[in-house]
Amino acid sequence: ELCTFPEFLCSSHSKSLSRSSVRSRMSLKPPKAYSSLQKGALIWDPKPLQVKKIFEALKKGLNEYLEAHQAELDYLSGCHKDTKRNSRLAFYYDLDKQIRSVERYIRKLEFHISKVEELYEAYCIQCRLRDGATNMKQAFSLSPSTKASRESLLELYRNVQECTEDMCFIEGALEVHLGEFHVKMKGLVGFARLCPGDQYEVFVRLGRQKWRLKGKIETDDSQTWDEEEKIFIPNLHEKFEIKVTELRGLATILVGVVTCDSLSFFTTKPQAIVVDITELGTIKLRLEVLW
Repeated sequence: ELCTFPEFLCSSHSKSLSRSSVRSRMSLKPPKAYSSLQKGALIWDPKPLQVKKIFEALKKGLNEYLEAHQAELDYLSGCHKDTKRNSRLAFYYDLDKQIRSVERYIRKLEFHISKVEELYEAYCIQCRLRDGATNMKQAFSLSPSTKASRESLLELYRNVQECTEDMCFIEGALEVHLGEFHVKMKGLVGFARLCPGDQYEVFVRLGRQKWRLKGKIETDDSQTWDEEEKIFIPNLHEKFEIKVTELRGLATILVGVVTCDSLSFFTTKPQAIVVDITELGTIKLRLEVLW
């Protein structure tokens, strides 16, 4: 079931001639569990194309959850009518409770989707304002230098800086709505490369979040790992970085390092991931990601 998060609230204000900062109209209060991720994590280099990709994947995934719960509600409603005709009161009231629970969850999903769309709309507005101010700044810089043009350049510079700060702020707010990735270790695949007694270390990083686990190939070719699952908080700017090393006594031998994008993980079904650790694909890593 999709994890829900405290919603990002923003108050609506009438537009005035003097442009006010987005941060003055919004209050970002990330959950305590993510405060360590937010602290000092503001990136003063907005990436509109990446944000657009994440937004589209996120909205698609949320709509999948909405459709699945709507289908469940339709099914329960049909059972509810049949039960009412058959007068099985105990089962009827149990179904009624289930229907109300699903209806509440659907309302939460709809609100979640609306907040994500609202944030992205505000982000696009700031992006267009920044592009306009940047183009005007370039035009003024090519014109003869006068007191008026220098004042205009200074004002445009402040506008670009303010739009950039607002875009970064909205990116941080959007991350609060991305949910969680539950990553499960499914083992290494290596055919002849994996032998009984071999020991490996897998290191998975997503931004500041890290997961280090060790495994061993047993005599029956099965694998034992000291950890099986880790929760990661999605990040707008970072990709998964996976590093595999072989442990031989006190020595470590690098097997390979790969990166993995998370765009395909925003879906209702668990995603089976097979990553080529070596260039020739002689050793692969199998993971399962549930959003």
